[in-house]
Amino acid sequence: MTYLGPSGSQIGHKESMKDTARVLGRMYDGIEYRGFGQHIVEELGEYAGVPVWNGLTDEFHPTQILADLMTMLEHAPGKTLPELSFAYLGDARNNMGNSLMVGAAKMGMDIRLIAPKSFWPDAELVAQCREIASVTGARITLTESVEDGVHGVDFLYTDVWVSMGEPKRSLGGARQSDDAISGQPAGGKRYR
Repeated sequence: MTYLGPSGSQIGHKESMKDTARVLGRMYDGIEYRGFGQHIVEELGEYAGVPVWNGLTDEFHPTQILADLMTMLEHAPGKTLPELSFAYLGDARNNMGNSLMVGAAKMGMDIRLIAPKSFWPDAELVAQCREIASVTGARITLTESVEDGVHGVDFLYTDVWVSMGEPKRSLGGARQSDDAISGQPAGGKRYR
C-alpha cells in the first residue's frame, strides 16, 4: 500500500491521468483515490485496469457512507436499512449530503435533508435519486423545517455548513436551534 497525495506526487501534472492510471494499475491490485475532482477518480477507473474506488472527492464520499450505514445497522439491532430513517442537518450540496442521498436511495431508506433551499443538492442528482427510490422504496425529503425533518427519525446526522476550503458565507436568515431537535421525543435517536 502506498499513499500518493496531492503534495507528494505529480498526478495529473507532468503525465496525463490516463498514463498515470495505467502505471498505477500495473503496480497495485486496487486504487483508492482521495482528492478533489470526481472526474479524476472516474478517469483513473477508466484506465487503471484494476478496481478503483472513491475515498473522497468534492462531489461524493461513498466509502464514508458505507461506514455510516453499517454504524446505523449496528446501533439498530434487528432492523434492516429500509426500516431506518435519518435526518441530515448540514450543507446538503456537499459530498456528504450527495452521498447520503445516493446511499439512502439505493438502500431503500427514509432520508430527510434539512437545510435552507440554497443548500439543497443539485436538482438533477435529486431527480436521479428519486428515480432510484421509485424502485427501492426509499423516501427522500428535502425540507427547511428542522422540526418536521427530525420528527420520528431513528438517527440525526449533523455536518458542517461550510466545507473545508470554502470561504465563510452567510446562511441568510437561517439560524440553527437545538430547540426543535431537543423538543422531540428521544425514541432511541442516535447522533453522528
